[in-house]
Amino acid sequence: MPLVYPVSISTTEMHTGGEPLRIIEKGYPEIKGRTLLDKMNYLKSDLDEYRKLLMWEPRGHYDMYGALVVPSDIKTCDFASIFIHNEGYSTMCGHAVIALGRYAIEKGLVKNVTVPETQINIQCPCGPVAAYVTYDGRNTGAVRFQSVPCFVFKPDLSVDVPGHGKITVDIVYAGAFYAILSAGQYGLDVRNSRVSELRAAAGATTDILRGQLLLEHPETEGVSFLYGTILTDGNDGHSDEITDTMCVYAERAVDRSPCGSGTSARIALQYYKNKIKLGQPRTFRGPSGEVFTAKVAKEVSCGNHKAVVTEVKGQGYFCGNSTFTLEESDAVGRGFLLK
Repeated sequence: MPLVYPVSISTTEMHTGGEPLRIIEKGYPEIKGRTLLDKMNYLKSDLDEYRKLLMWEPRGHYDMYGALVVPSDIKTCDFASIFIHNEGYSTMCGHAVIALGRYAIEKGLVKNVTVPETQINIQCPCGPVAAYVTYDGRNTGAVRFQSVPCFVFKPDLSVDVPGHGKITVDIVYAGAFYAILSAGQYGLDVRNSRVSELRAAAGATTDILRGQLLLEHPETEGVSFLYGTILTDGNDGHSDEITDTMCVYAERAVDRSPCGSGTSARIALQYYKNKIKLGQPRTFRGPSGEVFTAKVAKEVSCGNHKAVVTEVKGQGYFCGNSTFTLEESDAVGRGFLLK
């Protein structure tokens, strides 16, 4: 479906750990579909021009991120969210869940608001996620969320990446599938190397793995693809130290925060490799310098996989409000990307 004029879309702008979240409120056409997966597929097939309008330049940028709040088809959930970015649609987004927790209370999306913490159940494409929003009766604060079951799909996988040689990655599911490795395997430093070098190395790894690796989730439809590559400082065994991380996802977008689902993947992997104990917290720092804390909350199962539920905590902030328009004669204004 082409864009329907006049185009006028209203949003609330937020960020978590420096990673943007553009929450679309008004102006989208009706999103058809009985289930959340149906709605996502309808967006892809019929309304993708609206994603490009809001995520791409001149209104967005290569690393922009957004969310659409829609009704949930799960009775126990307060609402559902569809996540959008430069390439398309995400199955999970932790930084968005953290921001949406605050947004839901401040915008009145949740009826049962309690002190000192309010539970909000959000249906994400990967499944229901429980967010717990700090609330003192007037103001909202930090948000923690508990993940869908996370598991190590394939540990210590050797892969030959053009331009970088043979490396070893761990494939972990945490609402999305990630490859995880130390940036040192490329001869890079996740904290001090150029972002362009880290982006290129991680992107090349994702590209080669997408062509070689067959992924399969035992229970959830629509999630069995490699979403991105997470680069680390290799510091997995010292729980009292901050560990640096960078997630390069979708079409080589760089997450400014530690990445919520990426943090779930990392803490799940550390637990799998006996680097941490159940309930033992770690602190993860993203490219912006902001941190998330995380722990493994409990052991569960997912199909034949030994899995865990992780808990990630961070802080979302409101940045402002926008109304975006498009003149019918403005062809370039429909969206473009400079890589």
